Amino acid sequence: QVQVVESGGGLVQAGGSLRLSCAASGRFFSINGMGWYRQAPGKQRDLVARIDGGGGTYYADSVQGRVTISKISRDNAKNTVYLQMNSLEPEDTAVYYCNVRGYYSVREPAFDLWGQGTQITVSS
Repeated sequence: QVQVVESGGGLVQAGGSLRLSCAASGRFFSINGMGWYRQAPGKQRDLVARIDGGGGTYYADSVQGRVTISKISRDNAKNTVYLQMNSLEPEDTAVYYCNVRGYYSVREPAFDLWGQGTQITVSS
């Protein structure tokens, strides 16, 4: 079984910064892609950014070219993915979810798991 646990959310003023962390633990053979998604009130869950096992990154169009600067990174030794967000705006208020994809073993199917979510609230 694999556990996915996020941390680092909270209340921050506009212009502030936060770093989210997400750690995968338990029994697994490999962790491949890791990513962050967010869901604002009344809206669907949308991709923020993903990172593959080799460090390749992908950012959603919605987070590029904005005042808020988002940077995803990972520490493979710790099976942890991070999302650094600077110059936060009220529009970034949402529940942020971590997604982890990998394999339990060479003979078992892949898994695609979500964390419980962490709230970021940006006040104006």
